[in-house]
Amino acid sequence: MIALLLQGIPEQIAVVTLACVIAKLPLKLNKVLLIGVVLAFCAYGIRLLPIPFGIHTIILIILLAIFLAGLGEKDIGRSFFISLVTILALAILEYSCMSLLMVLFGFASEALFNNLVLRILVGEPQVLLLFVASLLLKRYFAKEECWKFEPEVMQD
Repeated sequence: MIALLLQGIPEQIAVVTLACVIAKLPLKLNKVLLIGVVLAFCAYGIRLLPIPFGIHTIILIILLAIFLAGLGEKDIGRSFFISLVTILALAILEYSCMSLLMVLFGFASEALFNNLVLRILVGEPQVLLLFVASLLLKRYFAKEECWKFEPEVMQD
């Protein structure tokens, strides 16, 4: 439960934030927080079930796509694609951060599974990087919008 509160919920909030930015949906704090918490509890609950590891990821991709569609992304196919891209970004950052920190601090992957505090601490950099990626992408999209020129329609 501690890992859920300190690592799972922040991670899912970061995932929802990045997905909304990629979908160019408005970031409404209350909705992003609510969806992030719901996804974190879903992941936690699914991991408790006697199903193969990784199935929770597939279910989270589908749930995130449904939430994006509910937030305003009308095309469910695009919502699904954005969900895939977002989870892929999470996986890449998670693998990169974990690998780098394991090399820097010299601990084995078994230590992550046996030490809750270590697992939470190693998971935090990827959460921070997801938020940074969201911020940078949002700024990029804002600059992109700034340079769009609409042709003026001449009226008689």
